[in-house]
Amino acid sequence: MGQDQTKQQIAKGLQLYQSNQTEKALQVWTKVLEKSSDLVGRFRVLGCLVTAHSEMGRYKEMLKFAVVQIDTARELEDADFLLESYLNLARSNEKLCEFHKTISYCKTCLGLPGNRAATQLGGQVSLSMGNAFLGLSLFQKALESFEKALRYAHNNDDTMLECRVCCSLGSFYAQVKDYEKALFFPCKAAELVNDYGKGWSLKYRAMSQYHMAVAYRLLGHLGSAMECCEESMKIALQHGDRPLQALCLLCFADIHRSRGDLETAFPRYDSAMSIMTEIGNRLGQVQVLLGVAKCWVARKALNKPWPVLTFQALEAIERAQDLAEEVGNKLSQLKLHCLSESIYRSRGLQRELRAHVVRFHECVEETELYCGLCGESIGEKNSRLQALPCSHIFHLRCLQNNGTRSCPNCHRSSMKPGFV
Repeated sequence: MGQDQTKQQIAKGLQLYQSNQTEKALQVWTKVLEKSSDLVGRFRVLGCLVTAHSEMGRYKEMLKFAVVQIDTARELEDADFLLESYLNLARSNEKLCEFHKTISYCKTCLGLPGNRAATQLGGQVSLSMGNAFLGLSLFQKALESFEKALRYAHNNDDTMLECRVCCSLGSFYAQVKDYEKALFFPCKAAELVNDYGKGWSLKYRAMSQYHMAVAYRLLGHLGSAMECCEESMKIALQHGDRPLQALCLLCFADIHRSRGDLETAFPRYDSAMSIMTEIGNRLGQVQVLLGVAKCWVARKALNKPWPVLTFQALEAIERAQDLAEEVGNKLSQLKLHCLSESIYRSRGLQRELRAHVVRFHECVEETELYCGLCGESIGEKNSRLQALPCSHIFHLRCLQNNGTRSCPNCHRSSMKPGFV
């Protein structure tokens, strides 16, 4: 298969993919890969296969094609192609919750020469690195990376990248419990979709709606949360987006739990867990198990024997702790120790209680989730936060009361604006 024919077949596959005929598109691209002798064409079709498998939640297949793409880039001896393939390798590991590998591959990307890739892909590298740092609960480093990604987006008028970064920032602030910002950023992403997204994939709208749903639930606006989640789920089902379907099912379950409708929440958690396990999203599995454990604890008010509920809750917590430690997510570990502490406190089991109190405070130290001014933990309750240009985070009230002009943690000037 020659160069022109390869281009035609790649374009044919893209048309099929955009019309939701995914399996037919994959068949076309696979044939190109088998028959084409054009290295550039092979590189491009491998990129298509990486993206398609990512959106379908087939992360191991995604990783396989990313590795082949790197070999092809080396044959081409082109730094720009090599950077693009390493970015795909970083993204593949990010999806599989191999966050340390993601960071390593992103650093490799940043160390490679190549003018085109440096300007066009640098922001995407920073975004992937930020997502990996967030997966490890390294919040300051995550914020630094997201800020870099936003600068790339603004400097290059890349509204698609800005939309994706805003969704990641929504997730960031949801985790540190500044729920106003957790809603602000995905709303900003939704505005970008409305203003610029006529030719974009519907996944950008679905992505922003999902993050809005999460924030609305945390703010207690459960009707709005359900509405946004339903819209996101509708698009995910239309496009066969299994990862987003799993996240929406998790969000539905959390909404039902927030309403006290535990009997409806449990099957939603089960469905979310099934897809999370299928696609290999271990961090998603942790979030599901945490929700399940909270449901079992909430059921103690019903006519059920408390020892049975304790066993069910602790079993879910133990499974979640193992997974959280595997992926290195400290915030999940912190939440799980906090929930275990409340269970053992209610049972009067002092030895177990002390062990979880100690581990809880260790996790707080490891994540640096505390305000450098008042010393209180950040993320214990919903409160407005302010990130300085150095990406250290404080309670907004503490900065206003202190009146400092430099970061109390690193003493660098804080006059230029940070995130708002």
